[in-house]
Amino acid sequence: MNRLTVNVLNIAIAAALATGLAACNRNADAGVSGASADAGASASADAGVKYAKVVSVDPIRSTVNNPKQVCHDETVTHSEPPKDQHRIAGTAIGAVVGGLLGNQVGGGKGRTLATVAGAVGGGYAGNRIQASRQQAQVSTSVERKCDTVNNTSNKIVGYDVRYVYNGVTRTVRMDHDPGDRVQVQEGVTAVSDAR
Repeated sequence: MNRLTVNVLNIAIAAALATGLAACNRNADAGVSGASADAGASASADAGVKYAKVVSVDPIRSTVNNPKQVCHDETVTHSEPPKDQHRIAGTAIGAVVGGLLGNQVGGGKGRTLATVAGAVGGGYAGNRIQASRQQAQVSTSVERKCDTVNNTSNKIVGYDVRYVYNGVTRTVRMDHDPGDRVQVQEGVTAVSDAR
């Protein structure tokens, strides 16, 4: 190789290296400025978000009553009065038998009196005999009895949240427990899940 060729090659290599280094420097500068721009945007976004310290969270409860029916089986005894409650049949049969027996005694007016007395006594005796033998018909059945009972339960319907922001204690009602802190914007509480 001659000297001229070597010099041309050296110049070409040097030019390529210089171009590559310049490109690398530009990319590095762009990366640094992009990173600083991202950091600035993040810092400015975080700078706008403000949090207040939660002092206490008190659940708000509501009592709800859902009545329900409670049923159970119960054995019930039914008593039906006898068909002939006044015991007419026993009285009538007793009066007829007593009258016939009384008619057999004496004669004339004594016979009539004995017949009447026999009928009255027989009627009374027949009534008492039927009463001692006659019983009410008793039956049992199982009936379903139901009662309505109260079924109360406590349900959490919200939370009273006390928080401190800029040295001032405030209270806000929220639909959930926010944890240790709440996000605030311009004095208005915003829901935060930060714990």
